[in-house]
Amino acid sequence: MRKTKLWVLAAILIFCGAMGVQAQVMKTADLEKYAKQRYGDKWLDAAANIASNLTLDKNESLTYQQVIEAPGKTKEQIYLTLNYWATATFKDNQAITLNDKEAGCIIISSTIPAIAQHTGTINKYSVSITPVIRIDIKEGRVRVTYTVQTYDVMADISGGWLSAMAADERTYGDSKRKKDDKTNAYLYDEQWEIAHHYPFVEKDSKKRTCAKALVMTHAYSNAIIDKVEEALKNGIVGNDDEDW
Repeated sequence: MRKTKLWVLAAILIFCGAMGVQAQVMKTADLEKYAKQRYGDKWLDAAANIASNLTLDKNESLTYQQVIEAPGKTKEQIYLTLNYWATATFKDNQAITLNDKEAGCIIISSTIPAIAQHTGTINKYSVSITPVIRIDIKEGRVRVTYTVQTYDVMADISGGWLSAMAADERTYGDSKRKKDDKTNAYLYDEQWEIAHHYPFVEKDSKKRTCAKALVMTHAYSNAIIDKVEEALKNGIVGNDDEDW
């Protein structure tokens, strides 16, 4: 009896560990490695190359859309798989903003922190994004729409190379405060509209920061679509079929 209990406990721990791996689509460090492998490590060139094949939508947002075929699978089967994927992947209780089985629609909004960081002459920046991911489900297919309109930026006006403050007195972006915490006068929040920055605008004082932010945002869209397609083809843990 004791062995049985130990086996059950071990199974639970293994399952929880597997779910922990699914707690996010990709860590920032892994996303950067993925982006470099695909687009190179020269962020300015990579951003320009990516932008040459992109068109911003009517709201001046960066939007990607792809239809993924799931032949032989019903709308309900697809919904159950992707509902499981979304729940296992985005652990924030507020991330799934719509989950409508009948309409066949799941909408997710989850922040990816610090995808790009840059120290300039005067300021230091940390860029996060909050993509809106919409999954529309029909019989035998899925449409994934991924949209980002702005970069959420934590700027540190004491952190640049020419800052008058001593290095050990400097703060750095969101590592030193939570959003909307106004206790540190050197830190402030900004939203940068993607359409108004590099590479969509050539002359941009935030050029280097926005170049990496665009490449990372683009890479994350690919990662999302890849993960949805993988979940459709192979399930979440690889053995979640109906023959049990």
